[in-house]
Amino acid sequence: MYTISGHHHISMLTKDARINHQFYRQVLGLRRVKKTVNQDNPSMYHLFYGDLTGSAGTELSFFEMPNAGKTVRGTNAITQIGLLVPSYESLIFWKNRLEAWKVDHGEITKYAGRDALHFEDPEGLRLVLLNHNGADIPGNWSAWEGSDVELEHRILGMGTVEITVRDLERLAKVLRDLFGYTEVSRSMDEAVYQSITGEAFGEIVIKQQEGARERPGKGSIHHLAIRVKNEEELRYWDMVVKENGFHSTGVVDRFYFQSLYFRDLNGILFEIATDGPGFTADSTVEELGQALDLPPFLEERREEIEAKLVPID
Repeated sequence: MYTISGHHHISMLTKDARINHQFYRQVLGLRRVKKTVNQDNPSMYHLFYGDLTGSAGTELSFFEMPNAGKTVRGTNAITQIGLLVPSYESLIFWKNRLEAWKVDHGEITKYAGRDALHFEDPEGLRLVLLNHNGADIPGNWSAWEGSDVELEHRILGMGTVEITVRDLERLAKVLRDLFGYTEVSRSMDEAVYQSITGEAFGEIVIKQQEGARERPGKGSIHHLAIRVKNEEELRYWDMVVKENGFHSTGVVDRFYFQSLYFRDLNGILFEIATDGPGFTADSTVEELGQALDLPPFLEERREEIEAKLVPID
């Protein structure tokens, strides 16, 4: 029996790739590990940020949509991303750093049972730093020497992801009965599930909320990718998704990983993605994120694609 080993990456919308790069690189101290394009619409950038190599579980990804309007918040959407930091002292460090950069943030409080610091990026994307409390570093995290954030306070990767829906049980059933997540807490309008019991790097908080569906725009979250080891496991989950009555895209080769996509009955878009081959498939570790990298099937269109992109750096 295969299991989901945690979050793989999460993908958002940005209106301006330059502002986006400045925030995630300079303010949060993450490495831009891949500068590429949306493979389904190569007229837009697709940027990935993470640790030294952009290992699974550390990846924040953004599609640039220059015409994106403001997100109108609502339900049936992925509404917040948790990022793990090593300690409570790290939260104090980050509170001071966010203040120095004039980033909107709250006070240190509690979220999903952990010390937490809520803040927003320049486009209104909701994020929360979570105290990992000295626990093992998730996945294959490796420090990037180019970050100016002190090593003992670096962001370690993705933590609790919040999803807000009209029907909590519909999503809970997918996580619990289809993927084998464990329910660790439950109330009338909130439930917490973990892909690996006790671990934050595969944790999902479901909140039930009536009202209008969120209208996506800049700073909205497009989809959450969950993690499997290889294509064999991915094909197993493709079968399981279809057997449970959901429409699957089938296995798609994204060059840096293989994946499939499906929506739950609330309309939440999930991706299931493999760990490899990773972002070093077409780049050395030292050169990650610098040049525009294209998957082989788009390489012959490089001149056309580059002509439509506004330089970021």
